[in-house]
Order: sequence, then structure tokens, then C-alpha cells
Amino acid sequence: MSKDFNENALDYHRHPRPGKLATVATKPLATQRDLALAYTPGVAVVCEAIAQDEQKASELTLRSNLIGVITNGTAVLGLGNIGPLASKPVMEGKAVLFKKFAGLDVFDIELNENEPSKLVDIIASLEPTFGGINLEDIKAPECFEVETELKKRLNIPVFHDDQHGTAIIAAAAIENGLKLVDKSLSDMKLVCSGAGAAAIACLDLLVDLGLSKKNIIMCDRKGIVYEGRPNINNPYKEKYAAKTEARCLGSALQDADIFLGVSSADLLTPEMIQNMAPKPLILALANPVPEINPIVAKKARPDAIIATGRSDYPNQVNNVLCFPFIFRGALDVGATVINKEMKMACVHALASLAQAEPSDIVAKAYAGEDLQFGPDYIIPKPFDPRLIVKIAPAVARAAMDTGVATRPIEDFDAYRHKLTEFVFRSSLVMRPVFNAAKQSPKRLAYAEGEDQRVLQAIQVVVDEDLAQPVIIGRRDVVDYRIRKLGLRLKIDKDFELVDPQGDPRYKEYCETYHSLMQRRGVSPEFAKEVVRTNTTAIAALMVYREEADAMLAGPVGRFNRHLRYMMPILGKRPNVSTVASLTALITGSGTFFLCDPYVNEDPSAQEIAEMTVLAAEQVRCFGTSPKVALVSHANFGTNPSASAEKMQAARLIINKLAPDLEVEGEMRADTAINPAIRERLFPNSKLEGAANLLVMPNLDAANIAFNMVKAIADCQPVGPILLGLKQAGHILTPSATVRSIVNMSALAAVDAGRQTQQIFQFDRNKAVSM
Repeated sequence: MSKDFNENALDYHRHPRPGKLATVATKPLATQRDLALAYTPGVAVVCEAIAQDEQKASELTLRSNLIGVITNGTAVLGLGNIGPLASKPVMEGKAVLFKKFAGLDVFDIELNENEPSKLVDIIASLEPTFGGINLEDIKAPECFEVETELKKRLNIPVFHDDQHGTAIIAAAAIENGLKLVDKSLSDMKLVCSGAGAAAIACLDLLVDLGLSKKNIIMCDRKGIVYEGRPNINNPYKEKYAAKTEARCLGSALQDADIFLGVSSADLLTPEMIQNMAPKPLILALANPVPEINPIVAKKARPDAIIATGRSDYPNQVNNVLCFPFIFRGALDVGATVINKEMKMACVHALASLAQAEPSDIVAKAYAGEDLQFGPDYIIPKPFDPRLIVKIAPAVARAAMDTGVATRPIEDFDAYRHKLTEFVFRSSLVMRPVFNAAKQSPKRLAYAEGEDQRVLQAIQVVVDEDLAQPVIIGRRDVVDYRIRKLGLRLKIDKDFELVDPQGDPRYKEYCETYHSLMQRRGVSPEFAKEVVRTNTTAIAALMVYREEADAMLAGPVGRFNRHLRYMMPILGKRPNVSTVASLTALITGSGTFFLCDPYVNEDPSAQEIAEMTVLAAEQVRCFGTSPKVALVSHANFGTNPSASAEKMQAARLIINKLAPDLEVEGEMRADTAINPAIRERLFPNSKLEGAANLLVMPNLDAANIAFNMVKAIADCQPVGPILLGLKQAGHILTPSATVRSIVNMSALAAVDAGRQTQQIFQFDRNKAVSM
């Protein structure tokens, strides 16, 4: 490694504070009452509850989400026996991965003990602290003894990642590699270079999956492990002693289908692999230098599928693909052990995920790489957001099926939804919307149906049955991009395609558009041009003609341009004077809705009142009761400027339009969000608690606030959501991700149902300005 990289690694761990971990409180501790609840006397009630029923610990303490990452530092990465203290950065790193990928908390524990029986005693005594134990970097053969004894003594999962994590990922790679070359595991000849913990665990799991033990040849530092070889002195290794005449790695590889290297650098030569069977699998997993360089191996055997332990080559066998998620599933059902069935379930889930269409998040993280299932992509990437949703439920179900789950899951659909919250911050907020969309999926027209993000989102929409997609785009382009993205979508089966270049309704659309726009300066010829070239207008016309229930414009193009074509066609709701927008901001301290950062430059008091009531109606769709703050630079009359007085007038109109709505203002943003400030300044406020719907006096204020919060708070936006249209339609922004398009698809579908019901209509007689 370069000197610069080494310095960067040291700086990364040194600044801004030493290490990679911190303890963070999950409950408030701001008042005397908080202190009384968190510690004495309140904590005594919790202690007594657990003393009476130990299962209560899973709901009253951190234990059911807490992993112990434990080592004695005797086999750390490729560094060997460097001791427990020097191993601590690795254990902290493991803790960070658990938290990042599966939301699991970790205490890392480095033990100054090498004697296996004492090590077992120490770790076993920690059982009340943890929901599971991840053993790490303990050398073989002691690691086998430690894990075996702990499994006998403990009623929580124990998992030695160096063994089983490597085994699971390698097995998934082999399963997919054999699928590509059309071979069966039961018929394969496998040669393994290495006889340590990882090698033996790999072979054990492959045998469980169907590999015949008689087809395995193992090679250690002394050569082939064969029957009758003297001084093996290791029962874990001895069970793989083969009946073979081979006495070196080269001769063992004759006609072998699989090479599994878990040993050391450059042991494999091009000449050795040239004698392997056709279409061999070569897993050269030694780190940082593999048993053979993949480029060299590919040159010698172009028909080979190759995997390594490195991230700079295709098919990285990386344990992070496994351990966070297998523990997530095990802890969520209160498993007492991680058994072979749970590991096999993890293998199959990983293998199937690699065969799925690529995720947009993965594509961004690995720009330029081919992520289609094939010889260079047989294992998922670590940043694939679907890993947790795929693996954890498979592991949890296997635990339940084998009778080791103490808290079985009753609703797996709800469980999967909960798991998505670890990946998508919008998941919890969007759940009521998704549930409503699934009740009666609507026809949803996508104006930019050729956009790759839109097509990837439509795959999710179809899979989750959120809507019935109608794609506007050229047939050949849409078909090509579906195939390029590896999607499973089928034209005319999974969605309706409207091709602007050849739809038989073109003449009817032109006539409809002209009839709507003829008094706005649109001639018949110009109408033809618009319908031929403007997909936003086509989508809006489909909704107007009831050939679709809702539409999504964008994410290509400017917001105002899309809106200019949509509004005359979709129209405004009865008695609504203006269309507005609403954006949800999902932050670490809660979800806030902001109105109106996109449409109205300087709305009147009447318009602010209307958009506030419409926004409150939309907030309820998220299963949230709106608490409205009319935001200003002034608090309750302290500065009688035109802007502040406009917000005062808007409040009076709102009180007439929606007397039951919890609304207050005008007030500053901090007063709106912090009830303590509001209580001090205005104790008679009608607003209780923190406001969640913030209505701004003009476009500048709303847009600045939106972009500032988005940047500073690292929040997840949902929107913009258009308010006040007679028929349902929304506009995607150029920065829209696949997930945000999925979210907006669900919102559009739900809005289509609400528009047909016309839940709320304005009564202008109630809204006379004061």
C-alpha cells in the first residue's frame, strides 16, 4: 500500500475523535422526570419485570439488538497473531458494518486469553449481555473448539465469521457459477488449497448443499491431505483426507471442476489450471494477494469463472454480504443458534439476489461495472439495499422451520416492510401510502417512460402491485433499455405502452388538446406538434380522457414547463384558486412537511389558506395528524410587516375553511418546532407540541428552507406533491432517485382514488377575507 494511503488510514481513525464508535443514548435525558424514568426509581420497575419474566429483556433492553464482537487477536486478517489490543480497530470496523448494513448495535470485546477452555468460560459468562456472539479472528484449530463449546453452553446464536461468513459467500458464488456453466454440485470435483477454519467451514457447507465428500481433495502446507498421511493431528482436517494418488496441488487439479483457495499468495500457476475440467470455477480467496492473479488466470483459461477476496476484481467474496443479515434474521426471531439450515437459506438468498436486476443504488456505487448476472457478476455487491430484505427473512424463516426461534414472526410482509426502514428512510413514512395504493391499484401514466430510473422504478411498482403502469415512449427504445437494465418487465403484459410515433389515438389526442387550448392561442397545427413531441401533454390527455387515473411527469425537464402543460388539461379542483406543492422532509428528529417550495412566487392570504387546507389533507394520507404553523420572520404580531400580516389574515381564513384544523401563526420557525419557546412567548397557542406542517409566506422562503434543511440535516425528501389539481398528477425533479419515483408512484395512485371521492371541497362563502 502507498505511503499516502497508510497516512490517510491513520488520519481516518484519529480524527475528529479517536476510533470509529461511540455510545449514543436512544431516550431523552433532558428533565428530572427523564432521569427518574431512565434510572432510579423508574428503572427498578423494569428490573423487576425482567426478573419475573426473562423474555421481557427483549422488549425492555437493548439485548435483542446487541451483538458481541469478540476476539483474542490470534489470527487478525492477514496479520497473524498480533494480540487483542492491536485487533481492536478491526473489531470496531466490524461493529460499524453491523450498524451500517443491518441496524445492529455492537460492543466489541478484545480478550487477553489464548487458552480455549478459559476463553469459552469468559465468553459464556457474557450471555446475559448479548443477543448474539460474533467470534472474530481466533486462530485454528482453537476456533473450532471455542465455537463448538459455546454452542453447547449458550442459548443465543454463536457465529465464527471467519469460518461461516466466508463459507456462505463462497457457496453462493459456486451455486451461481455452476448455474452459468450448467453443472451440478453433486458431480463436481473440488480441490481446496488451505486447511484452516475458513477452508474447513467452506467444505462442510458445500457438503451440506450436496457436494460429495469423495470428490474433495484438500491441500495444506505439507501437501495433499490423503488417507494414511502421518501426523495430521487435526480431526477437522482429517475428515477430508482423500483416497487419491495425487501428492501435489498440480496433480490434484487434473480434471477438477472447482478450485477453492483459502491459503496464500501465488500458489496457483497457469499450467495448473490449464489441466482443469472445461469451464472451471476458480475461487482464489487469499488476501490481499490471491492464489493466482485473475488476469493471469483468465488468460490461461478464458472459459473460467473467477472470484477473489478483493474489491478491485469481479466477484468479491466479501463476508459483509452475510454476517449483518444472518444475525439480523436470527435476532429478530430470538434464535438460540445459527444452524446449517439458516446458513443454507442465506446461501440461496444471496445467489438469487445476484440473478435479479441491478439496483440503481448499486449501479451508482460501482459506476462502470457490468452488474448483469454473468461470469463477472455471480455475487451481489455489499451496497445492494436488497440484501437485508432478502437474507434476513430467509434466515428467520429457516430458524422458525427448524424450531430454534423463540419469538416467531407472524406477518412476514410486515417484517419485510420493517426491514426496508434500515435502507430507505422514507419507508416508515410511506407505509400508509403504500398500503392504500395496494388496495386498488390505479392506472398510472409515466410521461418519461424511456428514462432508466423510471423503468427501474416501474419494476418495483409492478412487483409490489402499487399501480398499473402506462409507459409513454418509443417501443424500440423502451424494449432496449429494459433489456440493458436486466429488468423482468414485459411490454403489453406488465404495462401498457403508448408510442408517440405510432399510437392509433394520435388524431383523437390532437383534437382533444386543441379543444381544450383553442382559446389559449393553440392552433390545430400546433396541437399536432405538441401531441407528437410532448410526453407530459400526452400523459395529461390520457388522464383527462380517463385512459389513466393519474400521471407522473419528469424527471427530465424543468418543473414549471411540465406544470404549464399539465394545468390546463388536468384543471383545478372546484373553488380552488391556485395549485401549490408540498414536500416531506424525513429527518433524524422526525418528518416535517413544507408548503410551498415550487409553485407560487408570492401567494395571497386567500391562496395560503387554500394551500394550507389542501396540504393538511395530504398529510393525513401519511397517517399523520397535521399540526400547522404559518411561518414568518415575526412572532404573533411582534413586527407588523406586510408578510407577517398576510400570514395573520391566512390564519383567520383557515379557521373558517377548516375550523377543526390545528393551526397557529404567524410565528418563527424555531417557535413552530420548539413548543417550549412557544409556551413562553404565547401560552394560549392553539397548537400543541411541535408543528409538522410548515407553511411559508412565499416561494423564496419555502425553497430556501427546503434546500437548506435538505443539505444540513441530511434528510430524505418525498415530493414535490402537487396540491389542488382536479385530476391526479405530479412532477418528478431531475434529482429523483428510483426510490423517490416509487414513492411518488404510490402517492399518485392514492391521489387518483382521493380525487374520485372528492373528500374535500372549498366553500368560498366561508373564506371571505377579514
